[in-house]
Amino acid sequence: MRQSIFKIIADLRFAITILLIIASASIIGTVIEQDQSIETYKLNYPLTNRVFGFLSWDIILKFGFDHVYTTWWFITFILLFGISLLTCTFLQQLPSLKIAKRCQFFRLTNQFRLLNISTKLQHLSLTKLLFRIKESQYSIFQQKDIAYCYKGLIGRIAPIIVHFSMILILLGAVFGSLNGFKAQEIVPKTETFHIQNVLSNGQLTKIPNVSARVNDFWITYTKQTTVSQFYSDISILNVDGSEIKRKTIFVNSPIKYEGVDYYQTDWNLIGLRAQTNDETPFQYPLVSVLNNRSKVWLTWIPFDSELKTGVTVLVDNLEGYASIYNDTGTFLGNFELNETFNSNFPITLTDIISSTGLQIKSDPGIPLIYAGFFLLMVSTLISYITYSQIWIIQYNRQVFVGGTTNRATFDFELEFFELIK
Repeated sequence: MRQSIFKIIADLRFAITILLIIASASIIGTVIEQDQSIETYKLNYPLTNRVFGFLSWDIILKFGFDHVYTTWWFITFILLFGISLLTCTFLQQLPSLKIAKRCQFFRLTNQFRLLNISTKLQHLSLTKLLFRIKESQYSIFQQKDIAYCYKGLIGRIAPIIVHFSMILILLGAVFGSLNGFKAQEIVPKTETFHIQNVLSNGQLTKIPNVSARVNDFWITYTKQTTVSQFYSDISILNVDGSEIKRKTIFVNSPIKYEGVDYYQTDWNLIGLRAQTNDETPFQYPLVSVLNNRSKVWLTWIPFDSELKTGVTVLVDNLEGYASIYNDTGTFLGNFELNETFNSNFPITLTDIISSTGLQIKSDPGIPLIYAGFFLLMVSTLISYITYSQIWIIQYNRQVFVGGTTNRATFDFELEFFELIK
């Protein structure tokens, strides 16, 4: 009973079925946005207008389609697929490798009819033929007038390495989904922050108690005044607030510390500082407009306590200047940092307060996944090694010789004819 269960699990059809289920679930996880708020799903998948006639937000939440890759059923299918590969390896691949290592002598001449290529020699002795085969890097096993030769046995290991590499990849994916997390933080320049705004995490995730500081943030622009790159100077701090590690990060160049990666993903302007003629400092919040279609912020600077008169300040970059409009929307001019705008109420722009958007990720399964893909590449190279076999029987002063190979048949035929010529 137990053996029959293992045979079913090791069966190729079972593995393909599980793989198709995993692929289908992955498609669902790709089409449906993952780890979003309930309001997002209610907006995009309403009950009154179901997608494809059946898909709505309640079904998405019920079956975990909002976090497919961390659901119990997806992880179960991953584990089943891994068990199937492991069972196949021990029940089929390893036994076939043991068989390939055995000496498989031919004892009857009519067995050569089963081979891809065979012939009968009268001009070449068994000793001379074996000498040529030995020079071609074959391993030779001989019993009196019969011989068995092979080379490229390592090529038979490739399927086993493929299975183990896929198991490593699957283990890495499961381990990462159970222990990893992803967070998003918007941090003003010079501020210290902790990991708080966690977007997604696994069932076994432990959020590290580590703090970091944004020392500085700046943007470089092209000649066309479009954003070229934005940078954040980040320091990792210990529990005493002392700096452990420091790096200037930008897009696709994170700072890494104890398995946690801090990526530069976004930026924002949150306020500006100004002072009046009597050097009284004020700070005004900036509001983003145009629904994030363009980076434009504005604020209102009042001239009186009743907030009835004043100017609108518009900022669309971090190059250190702003545009001013009066309360009727008339453009009054531009002014730069530390420049005083002369009007009925003189003001000096002292600073534009920026914040940086950081994505903080941890995926402890990545080393396993990388190791799995490395082994997969190794197995691909090994699979190009041809496994060739040659059988020889000397009978009545005639030498019967034949051979077969698992790939590169034409090259093997050329080698075979070179050996017997």
